[in-house]
Amino acid sequence: MVPNQMAAIASVPKLCLHLISSAIQRCRMSEDICRLSVALKSSPVSDPPVIGISISDTGVGSSLEEYKDLRYSRDCPSFEKWDGELSVTTTSIGDSEIYYYHLNLNESVPTNRLTALPSKSKNGAKFCGTEISLSTFERMDDLQAEITHFFQKVLILKISNIAVELVIEPGDILESQYGNFIQANECNRLPSPMSNIECLKSGLEDFVYKHGNCLNEKCFSCFPNREHLKVGSGLACHAESQRSTEHVMEAVIMISEASEPSSSCSSACGPKTEVLCFYDFSPCAISQSSMNALISIDWKNYGLTLRSIVDQNGSALLEWEDLPTYAHIDIIMITSEKRKTELDRNLIKKAVTLALDDLKARYTGLLLSAHALKAGSSYTCRIPQGKNILHLDDRWSCSMTQFKSWKNLSRESSICLINQ
Repeated sequence: MVPNQMAAIASVPKLCLHLISSAIQRCRMSEDICRLSVALKSSPVSDPPVIGISISDTGVGSSLEEYKDLRYSRDCPSFEKWDGELSVTTTSIGDSEIYYYHLNLNESVPTNRLTALPSKSKNGAKFCGTEISLSTFERMDDLQAEITHFFQKVLILKISNIAVELVIEPGDILESQYGNFIQANECNRLPSPMSNIECLKSGLEDFVYKHGNCLNEKCFSCFPNREHLKVGSGLACHAESQRSTEHVMEAVIMISEASEPSSSCSSACGPKTEVLCFYDFSPCAISQSSMNALISIDWKNYGLTLRSIVDQNGSALLEWEDLPTYAHIDIIMITSEKRKTELDRNLIKKAVTLALDDLKARYTGLLLSAHALKAGSSYTCRIPQGKNILHLDDRWSCSMTQFKSWKNLSRESSICLINQ
């Protein structure tokens, strides 16, 4: 049911993210509200402590095809921290039994990797779901950080029928600690129906308001109102008649300008942008063709100067020059098909460029190129006594308040544009 997208597993945390992505797909295929739960439980009895990992969902049942091509690299640093074994429990809504399997990724003979265990009757009950569990010597903090960051990205998508939950059980504390919990009744807050790109806009707005979804509530001290957030979107597609498929790339760009943040909110601004990529409604690593597409964009046409771009742990990190002190740029991209081709590069460039154009059209005076600013600053004429002068207070934009003021003045007299 859910196609496998990862042929080789590099570490236990990466394996967990792959299994969570598969669980997301099973939930999306369901017509009901689903819960996706990840539980990390430490057993302090052993030294080093053993971490039990459980990934469960109430989506459609799991297909054994999901695990057929799964591989675990023996050369990875965490090979000695995991025995390569998974326990799988699954059932579909139409099944009369719950099925149990044991998967050994260290088995060299493919036909011997998956072992069916005795099943259990559902006694006429109608339910579906999957639970996958494993044990590892990985550090709890490392697992928690990786999975938390993954969920922070997933929340941007605002998938209407999935509630996610991360449960941390340290083992030496009786009461469990919860993080990144979304109650099921919060899944239906978005208007329905709502396009993917509108969900992305809403999700990215919350992501920025909550400082990368690190907060449970929106930070109104940094962003007192929506005027501090400006968003644009672009959609590019390519139809392939031979395959009767359509490759779609969507991009959303948000420019935020916070009021002066406190030290605890310093992440609200800065000259660096982490480009978030999604494939099939799950976070994914950025491809080299995508990196090349971002490099090829004419950023200067939008008043932006790209200082550098680097691949940081599978994410593209863009660094800008001369960005206003409290400004920040967020970019997310989602594709319907994961490929590393020239077509992928062209679609990404087109989608991001369309998002920049959308920003420019929506917010007059925003993303002005150096040429436009120079043309404006070079235009001078006589100002009648008592009239005002409009100052462009930075190199990349004229604020909406200033522009409205300029429009009012322009109806009554000539004005002078001065670029400080």
